Amino acid sequence: MGKLLQKVIDAHVHLSEQEDDPLIRFARMNGLRYTLEELLGTMERYGIGRGLLLSPPLQGAVSLPNDKVITLCNRSGGILAPVITVEPTAKDVKAAVKLAEDSKKEVKAFKVRLGYVKASAESPVFNGLYDYAESEGLPVLFHTGDTAFSTGDLSRSHPLTLDGLANKREGLTIILCHFGNPWFEDVAELIYKHPNVYADISGLITGSKGYAEKYVEWLAKKISEAIYFAGGAEKVIFGTDYPVTKHSEALDLVRRLDVEEFDKEKILWRNAERVFRL
Repeated sequence: MGKLLQKVIDAHVHLSEQEDDPLIRFARMNGLRYTLEELLGTMERYGIGRGLLLSPPLQGAVSLPNDKVITLCNRSGGILAPVITVEPTAKDVKAAVKLAEDSKKEVKAFKVRLGYVKASAESPVFNGLYDYAESEGLPVLFHTGDTAFSTGDLSRSHPLTLDGLANKREGLTIILCHFGNPWFEDVAELIYKHPNVYADISGLITGSKGYAEKYVEWLAKKISEAIYFAGGAEKVIFGTDYPVTKHSEALDLVRRLDVEEFDKEKILWRNAERVFRL
C-alpha cells in the first residue's frame, strides 16, 4: 500500500493550542505534543497532503472559536483547511454562514456536535445552515456515536437520528464522524440507503493496552463488513481525529481492511477529494 500513501487526505483533525482543551488528555495518552508543528511534521512523514481542521470540544457547551481554526489553517500554509463548527443557536448559525461566505475559498465543510449540544440533527435552528450548505455544496459533518465525555447524550448522537434528516434533505451531503462507533451496522445501512450520506473512520482507536490488538482486529472486521454491506467503499472517508488516534494507528486500520486495494485508495483520498472538492 506504499504507493497509495503519497496522497492521503486526513478529513478529521483537531488542534487548539489552549490549555483547557480536554483532548490534551488523549494527546498525553498517545505520547503526542499536540502542536501545529508536530501535526504538520507527522503529516509529512506519513504522506498526508491535506487535512481538515475541526474545533476540539472544549469543556462545557463551547468549542474553539471558528476564527481561531481559520488562523491555524492559515499558519499551516494551506495544508489544513477549516471546518466550521456550528452551535445550536440562531446567532451561531447566522455567524457560521457569514464566516463561510466571507472565507469561501478556505472553508470546506461545517460540523454539528451531536451528543455534546442540547439539540438534535433535525432541530429547526439548523435550517438556515442546511439551506446554505446545500446551496453551496458544502458537506455537514455530524459527531455520531460515543462521546469524549461521560456526560454526552447518546440518544442525540446515535447515527440513526440522521436518517430523518437525510430523507428530508436529499441535496445535503451528510458525513457521520467516527462511523457511529459502536453502531457500525447502523451506519452501514445509512450509507447504503442514502446517496448523500458518508462516514469517516476517525477516532476509533485511542491508547494501546489490554485487548488493543484484538480490538483493532475487531474494528477492521466491522469496517470491512460495512463496506461489503454498502457494496463498495465509495462512502468511507479516512480521518485520524488527531490527537485522539495516532496517524500510524489510523493508517494501520486501513491496511488491515479486508477489501480491494483500490477501495483502500478511495478511503485514503479519492472519496475525500471528491466530497470536499480538495
